[in-house]
Amino acid sequence: MRDVATTESATESTTDTLKRLAGQLQPQRRLVRTGDVVYQAGERFDNLYILNSGFYKIVNLTADGREQVVGLKFRGDWLGFEGIAGGCYGCDAVAMDTGEVWVVPYDALMAACRVHPGLMQVLHAAMSREIANDRDSLMSVCTLPADARVADFLRYWAESLAERGMRTDQITLRMTRAEIGNYLGMTLESVSRALSRLARDKVIGFAEKGRRDVQIPDVGALSAFVQRCLAPVPVPVAVPAPAMLQ
Repeated sequence: MRDVATTESATESTTDTLKRLAGQLQPQRRLVRTGDVVYQAGERFDNLYILNSGFYKIVNLTADGREQVVGLKFRGDWLGFEGIAGGCYGCDAVAMDTGEVWVVPYDALMAACRVHPGLMQVLHAAMSREIANDRDSLMSVCTLPADARVADFLRYWAESLAERGMRTDQITLRMTRAEIGNYLGMTLESVSRALSRLARDKVIGFAEKGRRDVQIPDVGALSAFVQRCLAPVPVPVAVPAPAMLQ
């Protein structure tokens, strides 16, 4: 299961960090819209990307040509770390709605870190968060039953918004049921059944304008739902029949 991700430091918010990065890096600002590709797998690595707004998915292409969603990114996250080692990007980064990406040439970033040593700490914190999120996603897919996997996904989305100062009582999922299933290793039908069960249990609700708008009265209820799914089912103990009276 996912833990609540930590911010860049105990006292600095995502907004504060972005302001500091904007001032010290002077990045190029790029407007993106739904479906725009920030970079593609195989493309030469030159830049890292900082997300100032919007939601993004990381998509990998399997050997047999299937697309697999392997990551979700929010405001304040970085894109492109996988390209540092091999000199080219390993996945596609795709915008899921309108947003703004900051383009930071890697060489310029390294030069700025020499001038502003605190930037290296921010960079390492971003890398650490990505490693932790990848680990927690794998744990969720490998250890949770289907319904709990969907609940944990919604909790992660809501908590990611909360950390960025955004509302969590009603969220708009920027992914289709099929994309959620792809990310969680489930079928579309299994995702739909899990969402229906969560709604029946009053853990979530759906806004009238569309089933992508999910109402979450209490994020803690999602955590409790996951724990209930993991609780062992009590096995009834057979009681022997009373002996026949002599």
